[in-house]
Amino acid sequence: MNDLFSLIKEEGLVGRGGACYPVWKKWDAMRQVSGAKKYVICNASEGEPGVFKDAHILEMFPEKVFEGLCLAMEFVGTKEAFFNFNCSLYERMSSKMEYLARQTRKLGNTITFFKEIPSYIGGEETALLNAIEGKRTEPRLKPPYPSQFGLFGCPTLIHNVETLFDIACVADNTFTHERFYSISENGKSFGVHHLPDDWTIRQVLEEAERVPSYDFFVQVGGSASGPVYGSDQAETEHVGGAGSIEIYPLTMDPKELLQRWFDFYARESCGKCTPCKMGSYNLAQLLKASKEIPWQEIMEIVETMEATSFCALGSSISVPVKTYRRNILGL
Repeated sequence: MNDLFSLIKEEGLVGRGGACYPVWKKWDAMRQVSGAKKYVICNASEGEPGVFKDAHILEMFPEKVFEGLCLAMEFVGTKEAFFNFNCSLYERMSSKMEYLARQTRKLGNTITFFKEIPSYIGGEETALLNAIEGKRTEPRLKPPYPSQFGLFGCPTLIHNVETLFDIACVADNTFTHERFYSISENGKSFGVHHLPDDWTIRQVLEEAERVPSYDFFVQVGGSASGPVYGSDQAETEHVGGAGSIEIYPLTMDPKELLQRWFDFYARESCGKCTPCKMGSYNLAQLLKASKEIPWQEIMEIVETMEATSFCALGSSISVPVKTYRRNILGL
């Protein structure tokens, strides 16, 4: 397993859940902690609009994901893992998943499926820990980190579906520095493509044959929290975060787009901290009550959320709002 650790570090493998944190650092943290009990978790929450690559991977390459999960368990030195599913996703593929879980039992491993009520915050790793433990689905204060004090107080390694797929590819020497891109247009899915991870947005759209014939802009990494770029910027910018590309016509009504983002954040806020709970609610209500976009009030709320929210959900609203204003509206 030390050879696999070295290969993962050498390949520069990063997590594909959105944060792009180096995988070897997570593994190294687990290697340095002691504990009679440790866990591994596969997180298939996928609660952000525009992101649907994990569902594709589980449908097309489920064996690869389970292989990566078992390799992570072997490295950590545990026989117990949890597989967190967005419950609607689990309904679609439960038979295959249960079969693969039974196969892993032949290796002495126990994989428990947790069916999560779909939520954006459920993708945050410490909120997921709380959910599995039967607590309110809300983030924990960090530190301590999951590698130190995770599930049921034990050291825990948490990986996204695509990350486990990549780990298996590194192990069998088929890793090619590609990633999965979810491509959609104004909420309509156009499919998932496995392409080089260093390609520009434009290169990905061209290979997928999804370059619009009209003037457009894109939101990448997630259709709620991701940055927004104009079509000219697509020539040089890359896709980060969870690997999504959402295409919008340049004629998109700004008020409609902002309302979409604000309603999502208001609906998905866990309510743990006041800046996010009241900020997201106030943004949604403020826009509904205004004929024109009240930019001054919006930016005051957004910047307060960015600076004071407990977790990344509340602070991330600033990313799409600020980049949309700057790159598309020129404000």
